[in-house]
Amino acid sequence: MERDGQLELYDRVAARLRDAHRTVRALQVPEDVRQALTRKLLIITAATKHDLPGAARRLDRLMEDVDAGRLPAGRPAGERDGSP
Repeated sequence: MERDGQLELYDRVAARLRDAHRTVRALQVPEDVRQALTRKLLIITAATKHDLPGAARRLDRLMEDVDAGRLPAGRPAGERDGSP
């Protein structure tokens, strides 16, 4: 029984991750912000292998922040090309 619940959670998280990636791709934000969000999604994806419930909670929080417009700050222009 426990295994069935884990598989159902995995399916739900996988579908939500897919939707989250689509949402991030569709955002009208600077590219460095999109990259930061994508990195966060990839970290959450990796976390599903070790802590599925924790990864689901992290995904919930991240998407709540995105929906509320709380996005990671972009890097200052000088940091993009490595110049001071």
